[in-house]
Amino acid sequence: MKVDILMVGVGGQGIVLASDIVCDVALLEGYDVKKSEIHGMAQRGGSVVSHVRIANKVYSPVIPFGQADIIVSFEYMEFLRYLGYKNEDTKLLLNTNKIYPPSVTMAEADYPEDTVENYKTKFATLVEKDGLKLAEKAGNVKAVSTVMLGALAKMLDFKKDSWLEVIKDRVPSKVVDVNIKAFELGYAD
Repeated sequence: MKVDILMVGVGGQGIVLASDIVCDVALLEGYDVKKSEIHGMAQRGGSVVSHVRIANKVYSPVIPFGQADIIVSFEYMEFLRYLGYKNEDTKLLLNTNKIYPPSVTMAEADYPEDTVENYKTKFATLVEKDGLKLAEKAGNVKAVSTVMLGALAKMLDFKKDSWLEVIKDRVPSKVVDVNIKAFELGYAD
């Protein structure tokens, strides 16, 4: 297997932990993996991107432009910033939740819904999940990233048990059950 996954969103959505979990699952399954992340102004709700590259041997942690196999967008419009990584076979896993930037909340700009609708159809495969609704159903709105991991797991050839094992190891013990439930909800069709 060789897969390049670009995980994008805004600060506070759990992208770094989610990408760590993907890496640990790949390692557990016997693959080489490299990761690179950019936080930018993440602490202020700014853009966060994590490159995860999985193969028998990986030489660089950064996905070249036009070579992402999967883009996981934890926020509805965030994938628009990273269209340069897309190719004709790229799959988009899209959280339908919107986090409005300050310019939108202060009525200085509009949320680009038409642009999102136009570009999301340009991917080879589109999987949409209402991460917030499913996380609420699991028992904690902070489990959105784990919902998205469940959906991502359906797109990859790793054993489900490997995902569950790594989640149990990576998340704090007091929220393991909620995160397992969130993963299962994201994994379900």
